Amino acid sequence: MQPSTASYEERLAAPRSWWLNSLLLGVSFALIFLPFGPLPLLGGLVGGTAMAALVVSAYGSPRIRVVGGFLIAGEAKIPVGALGEADVLDEEQARAWRTYKADTRAFLLLRAYIPTALRVEVVDPEDPTPYLYLSTREPQRLAMALEAARQAHAETAQGKHP
Repeated sequence: MQPSTASYEERLAAPRSWWLNSLLLGVSFALIFLPFGPLPLLGGLVGGTAMAALVVSAYGSPRIRVVGGFLIAGEAKIPVGALGEADVLDEEQARAWRTYKADTRAFLLLRAYIPTALRVEVVDPEDPTPYLYLSTREPQRLAMALEAARQAHAETAQGKHP
C-alpha cells in the first residue's frame, strides 16, 4: 500500500570546503590582531570564524520539501496542483537555464555549488511565474516525489468531486 502523500526533503547545505574557509577567515582576523597580544588574537580568531560560519550556515539553510500536497522551496509554498511537468537538468542544462535561457519572472532557488537542478512548470493561470528553478543534488528523486504528490492530489480531487 502506497502512502497518500509523497515525501521528500533536502537541505541545500554548503560544501565542507566552505566551512574550512570560515576557519581560514578567522585565522586572517587573528593575524590582524596579532600585534595587540594573545587575547585580541584569540578574539579575532573566534569572532572571525563565528561570523563567517554564520554566513555559510545561513546561505546553506534553504530546504526543498514535498509534503502534504505542497512543494516548499525556501520561502515559497506551492500546491502541487499548480505545478506542471518537471525537467531534470544536468550540469550543462542547469547552467543554460540559470543564464541565457532564464526568465526574469521565474522563481529561482539557486545555489552555485550544486551543479544539477530541476525545472518545474507552473500551470496556475493566475500565477505570473512561468517555472521554478530548484538547485538540487537529487533532481530525479525530487521529480518522482512531485509526480507522486501530483497523482495523490489528483486522486483526492476526483474522490471529492465525482
